[in-house]
Amino acid sequence: MKVVALVSGGKDSCFNMMECVRHGHEIVALANLTPEDGKEELDSYMYQTVGTSALHVYAEAMDLPLFQERITGTPKDTRMYYTPSEDDEVEDLYRLLSKVRKQIPFDAISVGAIFSDYQRIRCENVCHRLGLTMLAYLWHREQSALLRDMIDSGVHAVIIKTAVLGLLPRHLGLTLAEILPEMLKLKDKYGLNVCGEGGEFESFTLDCPLFKKRIVLDELETVIHSDDAFSPVAYLRLKKLHLEAK
Repeated sequence: MKVVALVSGGKDSCFNMMECVRHGHEIVALANLTPEDGKEELDSYMYQTVGTSALHVYAEAMDLPLFQERITGTPKDTRMYYTPSEDDEVEDLYRLLSKVRKQIPFDAISVGAIFSDYQRIRCENVCHRLGLTMLAYLWHREQSALLRDMIDSGVHAVIIKTAVLGLLPRHLGLTLAEILPEMLKLKDKYGLNVCGEGGEFESFTLDCPLFKKRIVLDELETVIHSDDAFSPVAYLRLKKLHLEAK
């Protein structure tokens, strides 16, 4: 099938694209929802927003078109089973994919959800309304093994947001291989999600087997979003990047 990949820049959406290709599908475009100008960290139940301003470089690395629209809605219907609601952030996804469909043909979307029924149900709702198939190859995979699979499969991503007890601003910029031992400790100690599925951390992919070129980070800025004594929320602002040949 021809697939439009929903991407945030993070490891999960990237690895699910790789799984789509491994199963014989073709990625024809990337799609993303990003905050309005001037905002980076958004209180969204659906979308990773930190790092999305750099997705034009990500798309260029893959040599694929990027369809990107602003998030205008908010989480209105937060019940488990979603009913289309005006001004809900889910409707931004519906409008984005409707727009993409008018420009290129595709049959399915790639979604990097692992355990979030909230996200899965809403993506399925949008797919049902548009007659699309949802491909979520990471769904319910054991997270420790999954993160190792990502690393072993060549997903080179760095941590760009930390938001949980045990992770500090000093962990920003670590690779997946470097953060894995820390996440395993936090899993044993606090029961945290090793892949960050609960919002513990977010990542940005610099290279993977699907990239034609690799991304290099030239200039970063650490932003303290919430200076909580026990669980500070911090992220990296990706100020300058470039591509280099592999």
